[in-house]
Amino acid sequence: MAEHTKVNLLDLDRQELEVFFTGMGEKPFRASQMLKWIYQFAVDDFDAMTNISKSLRARLEREAEIRVPEIVSEQQSADGTIKWLLRIDSGNSIETVFIPETDRGTLCVSSQVGCALECSFCSTAQQGFNRNLSTAEIIGQLWVANKALQCMPRNDRVISNVVLMGMGEPLLNFNNVVRAMNIMTDDHAYGLSKRRVTVSTSGVVPAIDRLKQATDVSLAVSLHAPVDALREQLVPLNRKYPIKELLQACKRYVEGEHKRKITFEYVMLAGVNDSLQQARQLGRLLQGIPCKINLIPFNPFPSSSYRCSSAQSIDRFRQILMQAGLITVTRKTRGDDIDAACGQLAGKVEDRSKRRLRQQTKEVNFSG
Repeated sequence: MAEHTKVNLLDLDRQELEVFFTGMGEKPFRASQMLKWIYQFAVDDFDAMTNISKSLRARLEREAEIRVPEIVSEQQSADGTIKWLLRIDSGNSIETVFIPETDRGTLCVSSQVGCALECSFCSTAQQGFNRNLSTAEIIGQLWVANKALQCMPRNDRVISNVVLMGMGEPLLNFNNVVRAMNIMTDDHAYGLSKRRVTVSTSGVVPAIDRLKQATDVSLAVSLHAPVDALREQLVPLNRKYPIKELLQACKRYVEGEHKRKITFEYVMLAGVNDSLQQARQLGRLLQGIPCKINLIPFNPFPSSSYRCSSAQSIDRFRQILMQAGLITVTRKTRGDDIDAACGQLAGKVEDRSKRRLRQQTKEVNFSG
């Protein structure tokens, strides 16, 4: 006889929890109670939920669970950045990074095990792809980080911002990501402002339009080149959704009542995308779009052939964009001494895409 599978309550947002409890013959308000216990008080033991009857607690123990990823290791950078390796099943682990600053604490969250998009400058992309993370595995990273930092979100908001910029392409795991963001912004859960939750995409155009209908969180777009030919080399998804289509979707996303700016991410690669001409092209390209630009110094990883642009090149690039009237900042590299910087997250991935096998074959053919 098949074993009864318990429902992991971290997979359910408030509406789904209301359906779950009414299906048990309970009142919908039980959903709000449960959200507070799990997320505001970081409780994962039904017996500790003192405003819930003993009979309901016993039934929850039989039918449900509160299961989060398991910390395998924790590394702390000299600059205070913390990286956790989290086990999510027998063969796969993901990485989550906390970046403390004077005015905020940002958690960088993963959305997939590996990534299917093969961006050439990203370490995660070299790991191959296994699967999407569940809602519980996404929101569970925030739960685990709060616990590890010994903070209670109800009284002590150490994590003030969440960015879905870790392993994976969030918009290719659309439903689970949106559900997790609903929990992040729910007043009965973490209560984060939608402006402080950012989803990053390499440019999945149809999903950007879907996202506008589902929520109004902040949007970051990995651009990295001002022309299609170069962007196709760096971000192969550009072959399917070229720059013109992508920017039209960005304009649609910021239209309407919610005053938003798109953040365009641009990794600085020496001799590849950092010339003064390319800065001028980028400045012309982004005119008329409410946006800011993050210039990201490239963070090296084993097997990469790219080099980071010099500080002088990055500064000149930034000056040209600023002269074009575009808000432009150079992102400070954080956590690179523990491979926790942008583009360096790797985790442990059982690759189902056979990407590493293809890469090894290419290397053998090339060396031969």
